[in-house]
Amino acid sequence: SSFANGRRPGCCLRWVVLLLGIGGTAEGVSCPQGCTCEYLAVNCTGKGLAEFPATIPLDTRQLILLNFLSDLIYLDCSGNALGQDLDFTFVSIIRLLGSLVVLKLSDNPGLVEIEKDSFANNTWLRHLDVSRCSLTFLDAITLRDLPNLRSLGLSGNPWFCNCSFMELFKTCCPSCVSSADSDNVTCYSPAFVHDLKMLEEAQEQLNYKCFIHFDDQDYLFLGLVGFCIFSAGTVFAWLLGVCAAVYEFLTASGDDENEEDWDE
Repeated sequence: SSFANGRRPGCCLRWVVLLLGIGGTAEGVSCPQGCTCEYLAVNCTGKGLAEFPATIPLDTRQLILLNFLSDLIYLDCSGNALGQDLDFTFVSIIRLLGSLVVLKLSDNPGLVEIEKDSFANNTWLRHLDVSRCSLTFLDAITLRDLPNLRSLGLSGNPWFCNCSFMELFKTCCPSCVSSADSDNVTCYSPAFVHDLKMLEEAQEQLNYKCFIHFDDQDYLFLGLVGFCIFSAGTVFAWLLGVCAAVYEFLTASGDDENEEDWDE
């Protein structure tokens, strides 16, 4: 009866027209001008794009805009699953972001290491946040490559504060780099600095452990040792002189006796 009333053919016709329209729209979204498209990937590297591509195929799974990102100033990669270290691909992309001012890598529990030259090209970077990762060490060279760095987030990491950290402390001096969460930047190991503030209390402990320090008793002991050495040297020189004099006397006496024997 529905066919008799003519409603079903009209409904089907509307669905056909709708599907054709969607298909036409999908086909109309072509590869962006100047880019190359191949198997779900759109590559616009080195095309001098002035704005984000407006026409990108709907089935795109990989979009490469390396040179387009060269003017990027803010990058937030926090709360992800970055690996044990920043892999080569990620570091290569970061190095291309020469205008980057803010970089957030916080809340990546799988991140345990940052290569010392990872940010060598990001000289404009002013804010770096690596809070709440699994970092145990950060090379001071990493920060020396960032002359404009003013804010550094370090809290929530199991820092291993050894003597190598002294260089990092000098780089993170309050007049150079500030840390908004400095109270939560604590050392995890060794045991003698556990839970001490890394930029304050731990620095004092490491300064005492890593460098030679003398108190009054040390100076007294060194003075006593020096006096003993001087006294021993004086006595030895005196004994040596006495032995030389005795030897000379005995030698002279022997010569006189020989001369008397010859005279007789």
